[in-house]
Amino acid sequence: MSRTDSHIDWFRHTGPYIKAHRGRTFVVYLGNGALESAGLLTLVHDLALLHSLGVRLVLVHATRSAIDGALAGEQVGEFHQGIRVTDDATLAIARDTAAQQRVQLEQLLSMGLPNTPLRGARLRVLGGNVVAARPLGILGGVDYCHSGTVRRIDAGAIRGILDHDAIALLSPLGYSPAGELFSVSAAELAETVAVAVGADKLIFLDRHSGLEAADGTLIRQCTVAVAQQLQIADGEQQRLRDAACRACCNGVTRSHLISYEREGALLEELFTHDGSGTLIAQDPYEQARPAEIDDIASIVELIRPLEDSGALVKRSRERLEEEIGHFSILERDGRVVACAALYPYCDEQVGEIACVATHPDYRGAGRAEQLLQELITTAKNLSLTRVFALTTQSTHWFLEQEFTVASPDSLPIEKQRFYNWQRNATVLSRPV
Repeated sequence: MSRTDSHIDWFRHTGPYIKAHRGRTFVVYLGNGALESAGLLTLVHDLALLHSLGVRLVLVHATRSAIDGALAGEQVGEFHQGIRVTDDATLAIARDTAAQQRVQLEQLLSMGLPNTPLRGARLRVLGGNVVAARPLGILGGVDYCHSGTVRRIDAGAIRGILDHDAIALLSPLGYSPAGELFSVSAAELAETVAVAVGADKLIFLDRHSGLEAADGTLIRQCTVAVAQQLQIADGEQQRLRDAACRACCNGVTRSHLISYEREGALLEELFTHDGSGTLIAQDPYEQARPAEIDDIASIVELIRPLEDSGALVKRSRERLEEEIGHFSILERDGRVVACAALYPYCDEQVGEIACVATHPDYRGAGRAEQLLQELITTAKNLSLTRVFALTTQSTHWFLEQEFTVASPDSLPIEKQRFYNWQRNATVLSRPV
């Protein structure tokens, strides 16, 4: 494939995501160290690109590591339960650090997208006193002084910023009705804002690539329940994981944990099927469900190459419409990645497994097996005693799924009448 062809292919696959993200609200947490990282300029350009594609952005920047750096020549400060005790001197540094980082981000976002048609595009960045906070007070005998927790978010003001085609930029500072200033957790702020404005995504950009399984492999997607059970040694990542899960439990559709250190990780997470980090959702990211009429075009796309190769019997679109009730699909982020069908012969208590197909990008990962198990469960619910399949090219796969070779004479009477001896498909059967 030429370079031009690969770009075109990439754009075709990206198109649905561009459409899906337009008009959506994303809260993006810029984690500790992000504003000091070598890739900051590229990351800011990627954020500007998202804005230009119609994504409504709320940015929340973390200040802890920058405050640590400012305090390096003095006493770093006292921590309890991962929370800094913010005395008067530390509050002044927290205030100055937040102001400095805010100016830094506004400056970089004012550049637009260099070396593109959007060079010099004026991106408006707005904020304000939208965070009401209260003091943490004394916990376990420790007075946290000016460390606070979010009390209320002015969601209407933030939506107003977004409605005026501006980027909302929030610092981890909150104000009390009495005019007091409190230093709040940026992760807590991002979580609370995402829930308050009904964000579609909460994105945590951190040093880590995402959540990892016990063997160290990156978890691409998982449910809240699975994420909560993971053992995480790093305290900061654990806090982000917990915030991501709570946000999903309170209405945010999806949370993401990705690395700001990997160039392009944000765009890869949002515009490719597999992403770059970890996606957390309340419901499974991939879901098996009964097929509907609107899924026919996607099913045709899956099965047509197999029909052309002779692996599947050709089906007209009209026939698919008539038989759509027999199909189940596996959907991933709105895309049909696998399909299969169950045709019951209830009088003889048997069913036919047919039209098993998986998108080439997702083969070899157990998706066809997952759908097969779904159909076998359906067969049990229909009081069928066994299922069978006819295949010319997938015999070994069915044998691995506990099917055995059978005779055409074992087929239901109706199926025997239509058996194509010229095609000479292998008959396989298994109990349910």
